[in-house]
Amino acid sequence: MKIRPVILCGGAGTRLWPKQKKHQAKQFINFGNWTLLGKTLERVKASIFDAPIISTNAKYLRQVKQHLKKHKIRKYKIVLEPAKRNTAPAILSTALIKDIPNEQPLMFLAADHLIEKVGLFNKAIKKNQKKLTQNNIFIFGIKPTMPSSEFGYFLTKNTKVTRFIEKPKEAKAKQIISKKGYWNSGMFYLRKDSIINNFKKYQPNIYRNCNKAITKAKYKSNVYYLNKQAFTKATAKSFDYAILEKTKDINAIKLDIPWSDLGSWKEICKMYGRNKRQYFKKKNVFHRPWGSYVNLFNGKEFLIKELYVKPKGILSLQKHHHRAEHWVVTHGKPKITLNKKYFTMKPDETIFIPLGAIHRIENPYKKPVKIIEAQVGSILKETDIVRYQDVYGRVK
Repeated sequence: MKIRPVILCGGAGTRLWPKQKKHQAKQFINFGNWTLLGKTLERVKASIFDAPIISTNAKYLRQVKQHLKKHKIRKYKIVLEPAKRNTAPAILSTALIKDIPNEQPLMFLAADHLIEKVGLFNKAIKKNQKKLTQNNIFIFGIKPTMPSSEFGYFLTKNTKVTRFIEKPKEAKAKQIISKKGYWNSGMFYLRKDSIINNFKKYQPNIYRNCNKAITKAKYKSNVYYLNKQAFTKATAKSFDYAILEKTKDINAIKLDIPWSDLGSWKEICKMYGRNKRQYFKKKNVFHRPWGSYVNLFNGKEFLIKELYVKPKGILSLQKHHHRAEHWVVTHGKPKITLNKKYFTMKPDETIFIPLGAIHRIENPYKKPVKIIEAQVGSILKETDIVRYQDVYGRVK
């Protein structure tokens, strides 16, 4: 039996666009002729998978259908949520579709994760298929590359998950990694009957109402429109809190592959830094008295640059009216001014420059400085620079 991939595509992406009423959902952002949902749809074309099921809401239906068409996926089902109820009801509702047999293996994927080395990932899915039972759940752990407070973690004994830790502070994350903790990727693998059995046992309210929502759903053109009255009565809970923290039968599939949920501009900057060769164009290089910069990608309300600050190079003391900036240092030790603070940064460190903050980069050393910069805002042009001091005489 082939594995049925279920893509959870309801996230709003608010972390990337704080204080903005209108923002782009992360899974649909064009990062350079590709989107995270598009990459996910390409992954599920592998021979181990059956036709995908996409869980989303009415707001995203048009974009989901556009993606399916673009990626030439003709066989699919869409389950449309009438209200936000977190991941537990979303996961259960998709599993309750009648044409899924009870012993069907289901692989739950987030629409907004970037996974590299897909071959290794699919191999791990296939390898563990025979281990699925009517009660157990497999979750995917990613070997951490650094202590991060942006991800949840879990600890294991052999392959059994013994404990979940929700987004710890960096010092705690270091301790977890020293105990061989893994990032919790939020991807789940289990059979349909296991989902049903776990929800009946631990979340009868969610089970009862989601079952009604799918039984009374309207079905038209491959889309299930879940019954609103029943679905809104389901308790809003994440799958982690609803099921994973209650059941004891959780196994880990541990992976050492490049993975990111691109949930912060730091992660996005790092992704462009790793792949800058494919974005680099000579015509986008601009020379300045302090060094140079290259525009790697100009997106919708964001611009990714790489700054090169030559030894002894100093940018002007400046601020911006229309944009905030996120910097990730990739080379050298820049001296930073941020309002009334002065400090030195090292490679892999990151900093946020809020809208209107007065700032400067200096390179007092003999080695060049390189920084990947994400500019986020409504105007992303050089005209949005207010200079206060400049050693090259550019203050008018």
